[in-house]
Amino acid sequence: MNSSFEAFLAAVTTELGAEALVREPSIASAFAGDWSEAPKVTPSVVIFPRTPQQVAMVLRRCSEFGQQVVVQGGLTGLAGGATPRDSEVALSLSKLSGIESIDLVGGTATVQAGVVLETLQQSVEEQGWYFPLDLGARGSCQVGGNAAVNAGGNRVIRYGTMRDLVLGIEVALPDGRLLTMLNSVTKNTTGIDLKHLFIGSEGTLGVITRLVVKLFPKPEGSCTALCALSSFDAAARLIRLSRAALPTLSAFEVMWSDFMTAAQEVTALRPPFEQSYSLYVLIECLGGNESAERQALEAFLERAMEAAVVDDAIVAQSLDDAAGLWAYRESVGELLSQMKPHAAFDVSVPMASMETFVKSTRQRLGEAFPGQRHLFFGHIGDGNLHVLSGPHDSADLHRVEELVYSSVRRVGGAISAEHGIGIIKKEFLAYSRSPEELTLMAELKRLLDPHGTLNPGRIL
Repeated sequence: MNSSFEAFLAAVTTELGAEALVREPSIASAFAGDWSEAPKVTPSVVIFPRTPQQVAMVLRRCSEFGQQVVVQGGLTGLAGGATPRDSEVALSLSKLSGIESIDLVGGTATVQAGVVLETLQQSVEEQGWYFPLDLGARGSCQVGGNAAVNAGGNRVIRYGTMRDLVLGIEVALPDGRLLTMLNSVTKNTTGIDLKHLFIGSEGTLGVITRLVVKLFPKPEGSCTALCALSSFDAAARLIRLSRAALPTLSAFEVMWSDFMTAAQEVTALRPPFEQSYSLYVLIECLGGNESAERQALEAFLERAMEAAVVDDAIVAQSLDDAAGLWAYRESVGELLSQMKPHAAFDVSVPMASMETFVKSTRQRLGEAFPGQRHLFFGHIGDGNLHVLSGPHDSADLHRVEELVYSSVRRVGGAISAEHGIGIIKKEFLAYSRSPEELTLMAELKRLLDPHGTLNPGRIL
């Protein structure tokens, strides 16, 4: 270690205390990377600030001593953004885990960035409120990280992405300033809304330390149905009809037949219907009365079947039934494990182009890699499509990425819908953003982080 690095550690230790720094490799190795395939690197030191002011102080010291830093939340990211690189120290927000207040009248919560998503969900539900963001990583991911990547999840069709759920934030800037913008009202047109510079910027411009998030009345009832469809055109019609007829619609998940076949194989789930279909759609409604939700959903599906939009349907009669229907969609974890080395994609595609995209991409993947599986599924109500291809030889993964991302570019889509760019996808960012946009992003980075201290090499 050079003298400058030791001086940096001494300065941080003086202000935070020795207990806030971990240098033991056996412990620091737990912070060597996120859930992505980015190569793991054990950081030389992990710093655990306990307050927003301490986060700002650490960043100021990093800038002063020329020390690069990677910001880490729950380490559940899939783009390598939180995976350290050589010479970077890790800044963990896990100690900023307080829920500071829940406004039971206004329906907001003020929380620190390190609060685990599931903890926030449970805390507000105990008070009769509901925070709708929901991800498979809910038990590990942190709310600050959810904002940093503008997380989406299954219920975007009704509640929007994390950007839509955040009213205010507090951000520590690379120069050590603490920018407090904890707005708690929905209507606020007092100049440029600076929080949107940081939501979705993956920690490259500043570190989110606190947030004010929107809450909603806690749903008292839910109902889930699995529908069998003969074509994507039917799925497009169904989502349009369901949005009009089901005001409590909260999820609309589409799974193509190849995905359903693979899901049944890895989980030993039984086929849901007597015959196979081209597509399957999971519909979820969240409302005030479970019986009323079920009756409304059943009546809607009867009309959809009479109109030949839906071929068959199963409506859950209990929470166990609903979990059983969701099990097909949630088999992704098992599929990812079985199909390694795999290429997994999280893209956005305009609804008008989605059928063309799926057909052409499946064909191109099949011709180039006839021995692999290529699975399609996603939250198509918001245009978010997932593609899983594998197992591949590691040497072929880049070729798979080029094939899929070039298909996304042709239909005017986005190469990342909710996982971010990080390190893994930055090579392909120009497929979705113009040269002028990339130039402005770089200018913003230089303005706020002129020394390249914070999350260097991510996105750009």
